[in-house]
Amino acid sequence: MKRVTGIGGIFFKANDPDKLRNWYRAHLGIECEKEGGAIFKWRKADDPNSERCTVWAPFSADTDYFAPSTKPFMINFQVENLDEALAQLKREGVDVDPKVESYGYGKFGWIMDPEGNRIELWEPKKS
Repeated sequence: MKRVTGIGGIFFKANDPDKLRNWYRAHLGIECEKEGGAIFKWRKADDPNSERCTVWAPFSADTDYFAPSTKPFMINFQVENLDEALAQLKREGVDVDPKVESYGYGKFGWIMDPEGNRIELWEPKKS
């Protein structure tokens, strides 16, 4: 089973997310969507018709979205089959959050690494 197929997003806490977004826009040209993150589009090398994206997003410093991790960041990895990946990780003894969420753009699940980093796994909706 192929597990991670790409980085889906980089999320981090910021003291002033709006000010930081403006700094990145002014100095690095990163334009954020109204939801607060920038979307970098790309295509899979083995399937050029399949469009994917990587999200860059600062979150408020007091967000609990990364909980139970106390770390100031969270990485989102893309996977091809979320249910299969989570089941395999659980069999391997990885701390798997039982919660799975589905949206119009895909399914999400979460795990914790041995150093307490919350990792988000995303199965993008098939194009």
